[in-house]
Amino acid sequence: MDAPDPGIEDRIRALPCWNGAVGIAPLDGGLSNQNFLVTDAGGRHVARLGRDFPFHHVLRDRELMTARAAHEAGFGPRVEYAGNGIVVCEYIEARTYAAEDVRANLARIAPLIRAFHEQMPRHVSGPGFMFWVFHVIRDYARTLKEGGSRFKGKLPAYLELAGELERAQSPLPIVFGHNDLLPANFMDDGERLWLIDFEYAGFNTAMFDLAGTASNAGMAQAQSDELLAAYFGHAPDAAMLRSHAAMQCASLLREAMWSMVSELHLDTPGVDYAAYTADNLARLEATLHSYRTRYGKHPS
Repeated sequence: MDAPDPGIEDRIRALPCWNGAVGIAPLDGGLSNQNFLVTDAGGRHVARLGRDFPFHHVLRDRELMTARAAHEAGFGPRVEYAGNGIVVCEYIEARTYAAEDVRANLARIAPLIRAFHEQMPRHVSGPGFMFWVFHVIRDYARTLKEGGSRFKGKLPAYLELAGELERAQSPLPIVFGHNDLLPANFMDDGERLWLIDFEYAGFNTAMFDLAGTASNAGMAQAQSDELLAAYFGHAPDAAMLRSHAAMQCASLLREAMWSMVSELHLDTPGVDYAAYTADNLARLEATLHSYRTRYGKHPS
């Protein structure tokens, strides 16, 4: 991967929001954006650089609106400045979660997700964005075909699988979802949990966030069932369990195809998209095997 652009620090340093001299250090973890810890006389801040990614359905104006709404609703850090392709947020003294942290904190995570789903519609504004993972998968397939992806020959099988998983979904009310609940997007300050990174946030059913949380954290069946029960307030029925298991497969398929598209269009310093694709395909294969063993193939 390419080295970071040295001009980025000059762009950050030139922003009008700082109090005195600044120190800048890169932050690890971004798969498609560059993040920096900035220190000035007022304290510490996070500067996030990003541009629109139409191939990923990412629009920065919508992300900024959602970040501001998430702070207003009590879920995310305060946005301190936005301009010149850079968003500056307050720095949170908190630990970034790994998969094992998510698995160990289901009783805290489930109500956080539910509260986000229920409260965010009161705070977001502007045109409503719909995130439906099966549409995203179909659109990714078009992008990969047009871009001559090395996975072009496998796209019919991916689309057939997506159709099967979509047919297994149970109807649920529309909520406002985060839609990218990787472990690293949960932060724990010792007293409360925070959510960060709202690139894909939009209206959806709860099932995608619940499934994404489970699949991204590598939950066992019992943990996945516990998350559902904690979210809904009762033990899930057989149809809900199947829907959730199918959506976990869809979440991993989407993540793998996200990486395939990123192989064509992104070159983020330090990120090996080919390796990330391979990892998610392997996880999809294992999760799909478990799903098919338990439920068989959903009829057409």
